[in-house]
Amino acid sequence: LIDIRRPDELARTGVAQGAVPIDMRRDDFADTVAALHAANPDVRLAFICARGVRSRNVIGRLEDVGIQNTLDVPEGMLGSSAGPGWLKHGLPLVRYAAADS
Repeated sequence: LIDIRRPDELARTGVAQGAVPIDMRRDDFADTVAALHAANPDVRLAFICARGVRSRNVIGRLEDVGIQNTLDVPEGMLGSSAGPGWLKHGLPLVRYAAADS
């Protein structure tokens, strides 16, 4: 699971336990995701943002550059029309440490 939100968003809510926070605005975002994918080619990469919009868009961009086997978490952390979201489901969180992104 890759959390693509901004650091300030991560600090407000925490990060899904086990997720890798990678700010989608980073210049090396696609390269960083490609390296994770190359290290684990058989593992499906799931992406989460606040409400599922940015994660859906990021997946489209990554597929355009050849990164397949992805999954969008459409509810996001805060919920959307797809459902209540990670937080309201009470799924596990960890505190965000700025050095992680």
